[in-house]
Amino acid sequence: MESFEFSTELLPGLPEELGLECLSRLPYTAHGLASRVCHRWRDLLQSPDFYHHRKKLGYTQKVACLVLAFNGGIVTGPKKPAVSPSYGIAVFESVSQSWDRLAPVPRYPNGLPLFCQLASCEGKLVVMGRWDPVSYDPVTDVFIYDFMTRQWRQGKDMPSKRSFFAMGACSGRIFIAGGHGENKNASRTAWVYDLRNDEWSQLGELSQERDECEGVVIGEDEFWVVSGYRTESQGQFDGSADVYGLKSGQWRRVERVWEPGRCPRSCVGIGSDGKLVNWAEVNPAVGVGACGISFGGRVLITGSEYHGAPHGFYMVENSKVEKLNVADEYSGFVQSGCSAEI
Repeated sequence: MESFEFSTELLPGLPEELGLECLSRLPYTAHGLASRVCHRWRDLLQSPDFYHHRKKLGYTQKVACLVLAFNGGIVTGPKKPAVSPSYGIAVFESVSQSWDRLAPVPRYPNGLPLFCQLASCEGKLVVMGRWDPVSYDPVTDVFIYDFMTRQWRQGKDMPSKRSFFAMGACSGRIFIAGGHGENKNASRTAWVYDLRNDEWSQLGELSQERDECEGVVIGEDEFWVVSGYRTESQGQFDGSADVYGLKSGQWRRVERVWEPGRCPRSCVGIGSDGKLVNWAEVNPAVGVGACGISFGGRVLITGSEYHGAPHGFYMVENSKVEKLNVADEYSGFVQSGCSAEI
């Protein structure tokens, strides 16, 4: 917080360091209301310095963000039979097991772009791609949600239209790789989005084309682009991965890290040994349509036992699997998700 200058007392009658300590302990859900107290509190609570200060002290909170199907033609409307579900973003906090729903993206008030991707860093949630929910045309939209202000803003468009790409986030940067473009040809290009400067830069190329690959960041060291398939090998998922060193800026290829022929979408995770795991194999109850999100030492896993079976939600901690009771409003199909530290 050295760069944040104070002009008045944060809390009257208290030294600055104690006032800062008190405000640092506020839960993120109270930041919106606290920002209305005065301009100084607003500027402090919404500053990047304050976020990093809270994170350093261990006062940030980890949540799971899900692209969730809300039945009915309108995300905020009632369920209606025979109407395709629209997708919104649900937020799950594991300690209190509470759920919340984010406001719709302004450009898409009736549902998120289909198969859009999520990533989060520095208290922000980033939504990218893929298809307009009405026209089904691919989109390059980038939207950023600030958990402090509880507002959306639009970022710089993606460099090209692409779908089913790998995505990950670390240190204020969003990484994307692979997928396919408008012509349905698999891609081997990779890009990085600088969240702070709203800029895109190319990261070179993967060792091969990778459509429907999955991205995962390990620590603050590597961005993994797992499996996928080439244009001429439609649906034949590869067992290899391309790994980008976040510090070295170099790509390397790793063989035999994924089961060949198995789709990696939304079910790739990192085990306690630091190796890749398939969340669909944790429990037979999530073997179909599995999606796993690691946060705060826990893993939220969703999926079904078989095609057509009810969608279940499970919390995994220390190898123990616990079924969660979820309200009907939040019990829909989970398309994808990510963890966020707020």
